[in-house]
Amino acid sequence: MGSALDALVALLDLERLEVNLFRGVSPDEERQRVFGGQVAGQALVAAGRTVPPADDGAPDRSVHSLHAYFLRPGDPKVPIVYEVDRIRDGRSFTTRRVVAIQHGRAIFNLQASFHRSEPGAEYQAEMAEAPDPDTLPSFRERVEPFRAELGDWIDRPRPIDIRHVDTPIWLAKELEAREEQLVWIRADGRLPDDALLHVCVVTYASDFTLLDSTLLPHGRPGLGEGAEEVMMASLDHAMWFHRPFRADEWLLYQQRPISDSGARGLAGGLIFTHDGRLAVTVIQEGLIRPVGPT
Repeated sequence: MGSALDALVALLDLERLEVNLFRGVSPDEERQRVFGGQVAGQALVAAGRTVPPADDGAPDRSVHSLHAYFLRPGDPKVPIVYEVDRIRDGRSFTTRRVVAIQHGRAIFNLQASFHRSEPGAEYQAEMAEAPDPDTLPSFRERVEPFRAELGDWIDRPRPIDIRHVDTPIWLAKELEAREEQLVWIRADGRLPDDALLHVCVVTYASDFTLLDSTLLPHGRPGLGEGAEEVMMASLDHAMWFHRPFRADEWLLYQQRPISDSGARGLAGGLIFTHDGRLAVTVIQEGLIRPVGPT
C-alpha cells in the first residue's frame, strides 16, 4: 500500500476501550471539521467489530445497509469515541447503533444491519457507459491548472484514486446543466483481504463527490469567473451493499441529483464493479446554502 492508503487503514483501525467502546483519531491535516466519510467509516468499523463470528471463527454476516445522520461538525484536533449499542442479534440479521461522541456531545449517529448470506432472486440496474478509468486524467492532473487558486492542497497525498469522466463541477469555468456525474474510484494501493475493511473504505470514499451532483441541474461552475459560492455539508447518508466487491479495484460511481429545495439537496448514487455488477446504492442529503452573489 502507498503511505496515504496506509494512513487510511490505520485511521480505520480503531482502539478498543471497552466491550462496546472504541476510539478513533483524525489525520493531521488543516481541516476545519472532520471529513464526513471518515466518521462514517470509523463508525461502521466499530459496529462491525461487535458482530459475533460463526462457530468456526470466520465472519458470519456482512453489512447490507447503513443509515446515518451528521449531527454536529467534528473537531479534528481531538479523538472521537464510538459507543456501540447491540440492538439485536437474530438468526439472520444483526443490528447495531453507533453514536460518535466528542466534548461530551453526539456528533454523528449510525445504524447498520448485517445479514447472513442467503440465496434469492437476482436483478440489478444497468451500468452506464463510461470510458475506461485508466484513460482518464488523475485528480492531480485535473486540478493542476488551478494551482494558483488551490495552492499546496494539490500535492496532498490521497488514499482514494478519483477520476471524473467529465470536468468536476467545482472546477468547471463553464458548465451546461446535465443529469448525471460519473466518477471512477478505488483505493490507491492494495488492501488486505478483509471484507469489512473494503466496505468501510468505500463508505469513506462515498462522501467525496455525491453531494456535488445536486448542483448539476443548475449548470453552476466552481472556480470559474462569477461562480456562486455555496456552503455544502452532509446531513444524512444511507448505503445498501448488494454484492461483494474490492475497494482496491475500479468502481464506477454513477451519481444523479434527485431534489434541491429549502437549502437542501438530495442525490443518489449507484456503485458498480468494473465488470458491471451493482455493488452499492447510496443516497445522501446535504445542506446547500448560497453564501455568494447569485
